[in-house]
Amino acid sequence: MDVATTAGTPASEALTIPVTLKSAGATGPAEAPRVVVNAHGLPYLDSSLSTAQRVDDLLGRMTLQEKVGQMAQAERLGLSTPQQITDLGLGSVLSGGGSTPAANTPQAWADMIDGYQREALATPLQVPLLYGADAVHGHSNVKDATIYPHNIGLGATRNPALVEKVGEETASETRTTGVNWAFAPCLCVARDERWGRTYESFGEDPALVSSFSKASIEGLQGSDPADKSGADEVLASAKHWAGDGGTTYDQSVAGTGGYPIDQGITNVPSQDVFEKLYATPYVPAIQAGVGSIMPSYSALSVDGSTPVRMTEEPLNQSLLKDRMGFDGFLISDYQAIDKLPGGTYAQKAVRAVTTGSIDMAMAPYNFGDFITAIVDGVNAGQVPQARVDDAVRRILTQKFELGLFEHPFTDDSQRDQFGGAAHRATAAQAAAESQVLLKNTGGALPLRKTGKLYVAGSNADDLGNQTGGWTITWQGQSGTHTTGTTILDGIEAAAPGLSVTYSKTASADPTGYDAGLVVVGETPYAEGQGDVGNNGHTLNLTAADKKAVDTVCAAIPTCVVLVVSGRPMMLGDVQDEADAIVAGFLPGTEGEGVASVLLGDTPFTGRLPLTWSKSVDQLPINVGDTSYDPAWAYGWGLRTDAPRDRLTALVGTLTGEPKKAVQALLDAKVWKADGTLSDTDAGLRLVAAAAKTLTQATKAQVDAYGIDEAQQHPIDATVLAQADTVVSLARDLAQDAVVGQGSSPAKADVTATADAEHLQEAGDAYDAVVTLAKVAGVDVTTPPLKAAPKALLPPLAVGLPVVGLPYVATPGLWSVAGVKITYQWNTDGTPIKGATKAVYTPVAGDVGKRLSVTVTASKAGYHDGTATSPSTAKVIKLGR
Repeated sequence: MDVATTAGTPASEALTIPVTLKSAGATGPAEAPRVVVNAHGLPYLDSSLSTAQRVDDLLGRMTLQEKVGQMAQAERLGLSTPQQITDLGLGSVLSGGGSTPAANTPQAWADMIDGYQREALATPLQVPLLYGADAVHGHSNVKDATIYPHNIGLGATRNPALVEKVGEETASETRTTGVNWAFAPCLCVARDERWGRTYESFGEDPALVSSFSKASIEGLQGSDPADKSGADEVLASAKHWAGDGGTTYDQSVAGTGGYPIDQGITNVPSQDVFEKLYATPYVPAIQAGVGSIMPSYSALSVDGSTPVRMTEEPLNQSLLKDRMGFDGFLISDYQAIDKLPGGTYAQKAVRAVTTGSIDMAMAPYNFGDFITAIVDGVNAGQVPQARVDDAVRRILTQKFELGLFEHPFTDDSQRDQFGGAAHRATAAQAAAESQVLLKNTGGALPLRKTGKLYVAGSNADDLGNQTGGWTITWQGQSGTHTTGTTILDGIEAAAPGLSVTYSKTASADPTGYDAGLVVVGETPYAEGQGDVGNNGHTLNLTAADKKAVDTVCAAIPTCVVLVVSGRPMMLGDVQDEADAIVAGFLPGTEGEGVASVLLGDTPFTGRLPLTWSKSVDQLPINVGDTSYDPAWAYGWGLRTDAPRDRLTALVGTLTGEPKKAVQALLDAKVWKADGTLSDTDAGLRLVAAAAKTLTQATKAQVDAYGIDEAQQHPIDATVLAQADTVVSLARDLAQDAVVGQGSSPAKADVTATADAEHLQEAGDAYDAVVTLAKVAGVDVTTPPLKAAPKALLPPLAVGLPVVGLPYVATPGLWSVAGVKITYQWNTDGTPIKGATKAVYTPVAGDVGKRLSVTVTASKAGYHDGTATSPSTAKVIKLGR
């Protein structure tokens, strides 16, 4: 109960007055009630002062015990009683995965956290709590929250603006429950899909991950890092600094119950490589004002040096805080200090705070031991007082910027949007844009909305499988555990005129259907529990899913396979069996988004955020590898929208030279009626010209890209998205060329498409187009081809139309001198196989047909010219 009182003089810290209850026959409360008279009149309570002034004043009033209390975070389940928050002056409490109030509703969360805040406000200085939770794809601990695609799917969208919107809505649903701190986003660069956290990454390319960094932070925190007090703003925590996605797979651990790759060792040949691969994505996040960063469990080994866990890595200070300018605070991961090698817990805690520059310890159950260790460490001279003051200054700054001193309790002003239609519409859009079309033979997709559709597979009608881990519980679970729409539900709702039969294992008779859809993939897991080699996890389809694919694809003329998983899976001969294959990743609760793409209401636009290998033996495989021969390259993704439509939508968003260049492309006579390019040579040159106006980095800058380059030349996400649309026209043609090569395309062409994707994501749109155009057979760096030579006199077929008597072709007379002449003989206008010389002798099969010869005139720098001779009389055969 809050009671307004008149502030007295002089200024005062808070006063707590215990209340003793006496009762005859009644049971009193578990904890003794108390009255807290709020602090008043102190400078740090004056919101008109700057944050720095308020922090200085508050810090100057704190005892060592109070300061170190701010550096400790407890798990709610680790509290023996909520009053420990008051007694120890804790700075933070968290809910780990699955740590929820019994009711698991927004109101239950708010009531619980507000109760914890009252404990914090019962301390003399009334420093409010930070309350953290893993809101990693929506506020995913809470039942009925909107669950968005995991990061791997968001990476496939190539849409930072959408990711920012997802962050804003996640922040809104998070803060309305009282949680003011999200342990997100994960800025990991996933380099080996055997890692159980692959789906938490935006992709394998640091340039791609970097493109989402700023959007992710500003979505959660807002655009002003100094003011995170809004109802749709929370403190973000970029994680896991750094190299967590680059750890080396340890085959010897597989099958032992340990983690073969998660929390392992990141081996790099130099610090420069470490920075380029794993540290650069944090630069945009720091520039956006990220308030906290979580070091990884993993260890770093540079050029074979002794591995050092990131929780005690000196680079946390020298690189992250000093050189990169991070001014928020570092929070260790769950029990990460316990996992440090060597020494007692107290010694590990001291090393983490001093050597590792950790500012707050996530010490879920031994938070009291952490406080004791650091207080004793300061008193013993092992922990500098200045290090503690720096840590607490960083923490208090974020609390002031969150507005917690003015409004410590839950802001439920946006409660009506929690799990609401608007947020679910965004989640459905994200799910749709995350779908990647890997193969589409004969226009198998989109599916028709009429006729008969046979649906099978383990993940067609399973909400838990399509949401994955970190959903309601840490590991997630199969089945229906929250509110949402399965993919099957989405199809049935969007196509009422389509007769749909669902048989999970394809045990129902599949004959007589127009199309079959088999939705296969993984069941939920999280962290190292999902490492390949742990808990039976592999990258292979289950026997049941494989059998379903075999059954459906053998019986139904059009067979589509959708893979719902947190990482690429080994498809084997499914690649040949299926007419169309889609990478669906983990789309979240809104299965209607996936259905909209399958049925053609929304076009396929997604692209692979990581390389899809042919076999586990190729792992790890990543863009830039010297040997690169995947099933599908990084950046691969067939589109079903018309290129001209993309440009038409884009041009209205542009100004200046980019607008002129794109409009010139739209106005050029290079288009077919269906919106694709008819003149690829001229069209790609105009595409390259438009890309050049939207290029933010040269190839040399991309090759040298590291922390310094990232700080000095930040990539504008809006321009990157605009360039992406332009580059997509060249990518379409390059992918068409690769598909046209059959099942064994040239490795150089496959590699080039991946390299071009990296160039584009790093800001070099022009060289991306140059690279893709070469795959499509056009060198846009050379002068444009001149008009084709014209036949001033047509070629002639000279001779008698008699079997066995030779015909001789004349080349004709051409408008350009020095052309190279090639011939193609025809019967009734159809080319004769192998008849490509100047002389052709009719055979018996030509009897009754008319001969002609087509002459092609070629010359470097010119389009090819062609002309066909007049047809001869019908060929006859003399004699018997």
